[in-house]
Amino acid sequence: MADLDLVEVDSLEALVIIDNELDPLSPPAADTVQVSGLMGFLALQSTHELHDRGEAKKELQMEDICCSAHGLSILVTATKGDVKHSVLFDAGPEGEIWERNVKRLRPDLSSVELVQLSHWHRDHSGGLVRAIELISEAKKAKGHTDKVSVDLHPDRPDYRGFALGPNIVSFQADPTFEELEAAGGVIQKHDETHTVLDNFFLISGEIPRQTAYENGIKGGMRYDSEEKDWFSDELISDERFLMCNLKDKGLVLFTGCSHAGVVNCSRHAVDSSMALFRFMRLLGAFILLLALRPIRKAPSKTFRD
Repeated sequence: MADLDLVEVDSLEALVIIDNELDPLSPPAADTVQVSGLMGFLALQSTHELHDRGEAKKELQMEDICCSAHGLSILVTATKGDVKHSVLFDAGPEGEIWERNVKRLRPDLSSVELVQLSHWHRDHSGGLVRAIELISEAKKAKGHTDKVSVDLHPDRPDYRGFALGPNIVSFQADPTFEELEAAGGVIQKHDETHTVLDNFFLISGEIPRQTAYENGIKGGMRYDSEEKDWFSDELISDERFLMCNLKDKGLVLFTGCSHAGVVNCSRHAVDSSMALFRFMRLLGAFILLLALRPIRKAPSKTFRD
């Protein structure tokens, strides 16, 4: 493996724009991470001032709370000294929900330098076109001349889907390279491990399958337009993770669905860093829905061991 110089960053912020679940009430475990999106924070940050309800000075409106959706999108910002770099990791299932949540979260989209797609599945790629458009508009509004880079695996399927017994169900097509470029993105195709943005982040290549129990997504299929036929595609080999090295903590890994398996992803993260850093935290989605109970329990046992 090539020598990849992943720098140590001072701090890391992960702004979850889209997730499958919404829970603005439950706090994280003590002494782990700082969270700013809980109900109390939203209430105190409310822009809706009150002057006619006694001691109440703020009104929390439900329209200020984000919506969940089937998919994932995280805006990751790393800081070292006075230098910051921001990556948008996936864009959720469709542009409307991405735009709605961004308007509620109000991040500085002009700061986004790179968009990475974890893998070609519509629940991660569906919002890309609108996300790139909004990022490009934000940059233009602030007088920035740089365009946002879009880091993609070159092997884009014509369609993906899944088999339910004898039936095959197709997903919508992922956005094309041409559509993403027309939205304002600069397309970069990578299938190998590489670092980006002053080596603040590492993006993996194909994730080696080392465990006996992490075998991809059962029933996964892909359609080949030239062959006019569907083929088995359970491994989802184009899946790639995003990683950084947080000072005094270790490796922080962002994964889209972990079709490759959380253990395989974690092992490859350590291998990609040449084992110079300890593993700290794993964020993202972990698709074990169709796995048998012993298989679902196996990753936890591996991490404990």
